Amino acid sequence: MEKKASPLFYAFLILFAFVIMFPFLWVFLSSLKPPSELFGVNAFDPFADNPTLANYKHVFLDHPFLDYLKNSFVVAGVTTAYTVFTASFAAYAIARLQFRGKAIILGLALSVSMFPQIATVAPIFRILLNVGLTNSYLGLIIPYTVITLPLSIWILVTFFRKIPYDLEESAKIDGASLMQTYWRIIFPLAVPGLFTTAILVFIAAWNEFLYAYTINTAPAYRTVPVGISLFQGRFTIPWGGLSAATVVVTVPLVILVLIFQRRIVSGLTSGSVKE
Repeated sequence: MEKKASPLFYAFLILFAFVIMFPFLWVFLSSLKPPSELFGVNAFDPFADNPTLANYKHVFLDHPFLDYLKNSFVVAGVTTAYTVFTASFAAYAIARLQFRGKAIILGLALSVSMFPQIATVAPIFRILLNVGLTNSYLGLIIPYTVITLPLSIWILVTFFRKIPYDLEESAKIDGASLMQTYWRIIFPLAVPGLFTTAILVFIAAWNEFLYAYTINTAPAYRTVPVGISLFQGRFTIPWGGLSAATVVVTVPLVILVLIFQRRIVSGLTSGSVKE
């Protein structure tokens, strides 16, 4: 018999959701305010007396914001595709093959993902500068892949270990090769894990700032986080424009997470239950 939640639980749930969403709601409401209501006595009013879309027009008409979005989509999209493709093969090999040093490899991969960015940005910049990859898409895709690949391997190893090995044995008995077994049997079963990994990698690459700010200094290759940081003038801070730009870049991620939330939760909790 299922136990119904009490009204107090729903009240707490609504309060919790409001607290979690409050920063984004406040930024959204601020993006609709004219400059006269962003400061002074009206600054803490939740709703604007004279709502306007001028801040959004300012973002798209006074800045090359569409170029920033395009650059972020290219870098994050290619990074996601390449990372998931590479991590899937590496994770499958680690999960299925028996070889010495497997635990050491996994430990090294995890330790690499824990490196602070500020400690690695200088040597990575020097390497990319020497090979002529600064101010290019590839100059960001390479370090983003290095950052996201270890954690992706860890997530996918968990998924591949949950797939029954008997399915592979049956495929081999039927005459399937190793690659046929992987693409026709293993890959479809690992789709939830691949979705989870892809979304996490895309969000990490979309939000990354330090490498993008250091490696790609040319205006034509700036990504969204770098572009937004340059909205600030020498003597003024356009809070309305910053709020509007923040809403524009956040909405796609929110929609992405809402659409695939079940797959994300399934991926993050996979392996947490002992069978």
